[in-house]
Amino acid sequence: MTDLSAFIADLPKVELHVHHVGSASPRAVAELAARHAGRTPVPADPAALADYFAFRDFAHFIEVYLSVVDLIRDPEDVWILTHEVARQLARQQVRYAELTITPYSHVSRGIPAPAFCEAIEDARKRAEADFGIALRWCFDIPGEAGLPAAEETLRIALEERPDGLISFGLGGPEIGVPRPQFKPYFDRARAAGLRSVPHAGETTGPQTVWDALRDLGAERIGHGISAAADPELLAHLAQRRIALEVCPTSNVRTRAVASLDEHPLPRLVEAGVLVTINSDDPPMFGTTLDDEYAVAARLLGLGPDGVAALARDAVTASFLEPGEKARLTAEIDAYAAVAAR
Repeated sequence: MTDLSAFIADLPKVELHVHHVGSASPRAVAELAARHAGRTPVPADPAALADYFAFRDFAHFIEVYLSVVDLIRDPEDVWILTHEVARQLARQQVRYAELTITPYSHVSRGIPAPAFCEAIEDARKRAEADFGIALRWCFDIPGEAGLPAAEETLRIALEERPDGLISFGLGGPEIGVPRPQFKPYFDRARAAGLRSVPHAGETTGPQTVWDALRDLGAERIGHGISAAADPELLAHLAQRRIALEVCPTSNVRTRAVASLDEHPLPRLVEAGVLVTINSDDPPMFGTTLDDEYAVAARLLGLGPDGVAALARDAVTASFLEPGEKARLTAEIDAYAAVAAR
């Protein structure tokens, strides 16, 4: 097969950095906005959302993102959103996804934590039956809401402990939100068996990545692209096989990187760092996971074999059980072998 787009479209994949609300389709966002007309700045016209999602900078992105969060008002909204996200991922041959969810944002708006967790769990199970995709959760602290949000996120994680929950994260703005202050919460989450996957080094420098590693015990880093500026950090990540969850289009749309051609992905790969390719908030950024694989292939000069290697690296970096990793890697290998004939 010589058509790289077709190869990517049918390639079995995993997605490790994709946000729950940020994956709401334009149709779903517009429908929710219509339900809450007069009480939200979000347009109820899907065609108008492209302009609404034109971000001036990262701070503006957070402002817009939270306006969409505010559209999720009850457990039924949560269920519909979760099931629809799974549908869109499955259409791209995603077999497994670790979805970043921010329960604090919904619980603080009035959805009881047990009802929220019941909704995502029911949608997870239905999605696996309907679409053949396995979803797992990363419960994420919204950094802009500070330590009270960290305490509540941890409480929900440990008291509700939905079956799909596997990791603990930290998102939102990095500027003015130092990573070390969240150490006690990550310590408790890790002691309870949750994996550590904070965002770091997206809009700030390498020191934020070091802080995530040293203070939060990060096992993977969300974004982490500023590591390219620190040779010592690159060597540390490469030696310890600590993966970066790289989202190229997102970095350009939030102005973290000036253009795709200036993206540090090639430098990260040249340094031997384990990178995974992800979509972050795909409808908001006008992208898909398939599109991100195509971007990575262009930036790295890859053909089908190289693209398949990226898919295998994502399996390696995932928190799947070893047997499931082996099964999914074998599926990727079999697909690539057939496509090469």
